[in-house]
Amino acid sequence: MAQPASDRPGEPPGPAAAYHRLVQRLAELVARLPYPSARLQYVVGLLVVITQTTIGVTGSVARVTGSGLACSTWPGCHEGTMFPTEHPEYETLNQWIEFGNRLLTVVVTLTALAAVVVAWRIHLAHGRRRVLGLAVAALAGTGFQGVLGGITVLAGLLWWTVALHFLATAVLVWIAVLLLRGFTEGERQPRWLIGSVSRRLLQALTVALTALLVVGTMVTGAGPHGGDPDTPRLDMSIDVLAKVHGGLLVAFLAVLTVLGLSLLRSLAPRPFVVAYALVWVASVAQGFLGSLQYQLGVPEELVSLHVLGAALVVICTARLWCAARDRGPAPQVPDTEPAPPESDQPVAV
Repeated sequence: MAQPASDRPGEPPGPAAAYHRLVQRLAELVARLPYPSARLQYVVGLLVVITQTTIGVTGSVARVTGSGLACSTWPGCHEGTMFPTEHPEYETLNQWIEFGNRLLTVVVTLTALAAVVVAWRIHLAHGRRRVLGLAVAALAGTGFQGVLGGITVLAGLLWWTVALHFLATAVLVWIAVLLLRGFTEGERQPRWLIGSVSRRLLQALTVALTALLVVGTMVTGAGPHGGDPDTPRLDMSIDVLAKVHGGLLVAFLAVLTVLGLSLLRSLAPRPFVVAYALVWVASVAQGFLGSLQYQLGVPEELVSLHVLGAALVVICTARLWCAARDRGPAPQVPDTEPAPPESDQPVAV
């Protein structure tokens, strides 16, 4: 008599067996897809960077327009309805701003899912685990962000939930840049292209950026734009926080300057030099924008531009990190593809 699938020798029992069979079946389906071209890989990776950045900016738009709680529940807009509707307390436009930001999450998720499919297809052909791991991290992080966004709404936009929401976006933008780079490089052990001193300075620059972003969310938490007029704000002096935030930017630029001086001791590859220059441009522009925003009393339009600037600084710094290491060339498109596996044969996942 045939044994039940969950009792077959060598196969995990119960839910583990069902999960294994599901992954096996998905791998078979992915293996039947055409191998993604280098251009397709690049486009998908770039779209992940763009969508992860965009949803951070649109979230700030919802906040500065006072639309953060215009949809009072999650995932639906209001009790009994998924979509915005006439409401005695919330303007229809504000409802659509908030709901549109939620709809963008679908686009971000689909883009991350496409990246997983592309990376999985590459993994099946070449055994590349790192690029698949980055794609899965982007997709899982997007799901986490959706849940965190729901918690933020249900918590009434408490400043620290909004701060965590933005910081998670910054992490996902960094992962997206690594993924984009991963599609265009190999998977050898990374070989540093800069000296040990420059390497430590680059690590210090990343730490300074993290501190800059964290304090930036505190400035936002103490500021006037909470997403809803009744949202409690961080009970700290915004003037003091703004000065600390500005001081951290000076520290970031100081480390960046010393990093540049360290490169004079040895020749750095051209991509690293270009990425270094872009970090300077993005961070100086962001500093100017932040100062202007503070002097003008934090107008709504500049807040969203400042969020975009923060994302661009993250992108440029992540690109600088990637340019400092070499993992070898990306595998070429296989000349011949093996026939898609039959359903009863194992597939590497």
